[in-house]
Amino acid sequence: MLGSAHRVGDVMTRAVVAVGRAALFKEIVERMDQWKVSALPVLEGDGRVIGVVSEADLLPKEEFRDSDPDRFTQRRRLSDLAKAGAASAEELMSAPALTVHADATLAEAARVMALRGVKRLPVVNAEGLLEGVVSRGDLLKVFLRPDKDLADEIRREVVDLLFPAPVEPVHITVAEGVATLTGRVPDAARIPLAVRLVRGVEGVVSVDCRLTAGDGR
Repeated sequence: MLGSAHRVGDVMTRAVVAVGRAALFKEIVERMDQWKVSALPVLEGDGRVIGVVSEADLLPKEEFRDSDPDRFTQRRRLSDLAKAGAASAEELMSAPALTVHADATLAEAARVMALRGVKRLPVVNAEGLLEGVVSRGDLLKVFLRPDKDLADEIRREVVDLLFPAPVEPVHITVAEGVATLTGRVPDAARIPLAVRLVRGVEGVVSVDCRLTAGDGR
């Protein structure tokens, strides 16, 4: 695995705002507004995450405020209708909580968010205790890495390992996250692998591979 395989623990926010299961609706809304977040972990005891209450859990109260849904809607939106009448975090939260561990890769966290349609994930330890929160914005922080750092890592972790004795020097340039590789290498079969590994470096946006193969004669 490349040295740049960042983990959730590298980018997560450790100072986390949360609520208890007894927190009331207005308190939840006020806390979301105060901290500018779209979801809050719900904790009990010594900090174990038992659920998450999000803006989506709160909106049914406004949606169904003055409506009288028909039977079809009642059957189809049973959960939302229940939340429309809820008053506490315990009644509103989605449970069990969708969480991630600090040692998960950023790609793993991104897949969970995409597949489950969530913007934030509580980060928990092996006992289920809250350690932080990772958001979509946190996962994008790797694209702020300096181009020089990316070029140095590509040289160290990919090029020097795959092509220790190139026919011509392999030149690496990175501009705005786009990595360009030029040069002549002895083994054509390794070029696709090099592209895949460079693309896997955290912070690389895309790869322009101009490597050619041959013995130089």
